[in-house]
Amino acid sequence: MNNWFTVKVKYTKQLDNGALKRVSEPYLLAAMTFTDAEARIYEELGQIIRGEFNVVGIARTEIHDIFAYDDADVWYKCKVRYETMDADNEKARKVNQNFLVSANSVKEAYERIQESLSTLMVDFEIPSIIVSPIVEIFPYAEDLDRELSRKPIEELEVEEEDDDAQNTNVVFSASGSDADDEEEEQDEEEEADSEVEDEFDGE
Repeated sequence: MNNWFTVKVKYTKQLDNGALKRVSEPYLLAAMTFTDAEARIYEELGQIIRGEFNVVGIARTEIHDIFAYDDADVWYKCKVRYETMDADNEKARKVNQNFLVSANSVKEAYERIQESLSTLMVDFEIPSIIVSPIVEIFPYAEDLDRELSRKPIEELEVEEEDDDAQNTNVVFSASGSDADDEEEEQDEEEEADSEVEDEFDGE
């Protein structure tokens, strides 16, 4: 079973003005365990970050689905709430799920999450939308030996041409992950998430 993990990485970043600054940035990736998450972030960022970097924190993060649009690089965390019937006692219970969507504004994030969830068979509400500090997302890969960074150049060029031809959104899911929780359980998770976010904001 794969889950989403937020991995905080510290490294020396070159700013637009050429200056060097020590920064801590969070990345979201799909992995089976904390150990796998750490190994994969070194695999992924080793191709991107120049110089040394250190993993300073890893936290499991409950995300149901991720809706990626190629015209935006800012991620918004959307809390979605709906009611479902409990099969045991036939009573309605509230379910909270967290989604990530890339957008250029809160308004656009709201519109995109509404569009993406339009096929749901139940009425839902969106009680909160906040900017996520996530820098980049690495979705689940069935075969890590054939990740993007390891494919032949010819194959990469074909994929880039296909990406340019299709300007649509992509849905990322951590295969096997489950974020359907009752409201009390979700509140506990949100408190844990907020601690992680506060840690990011404090850097």
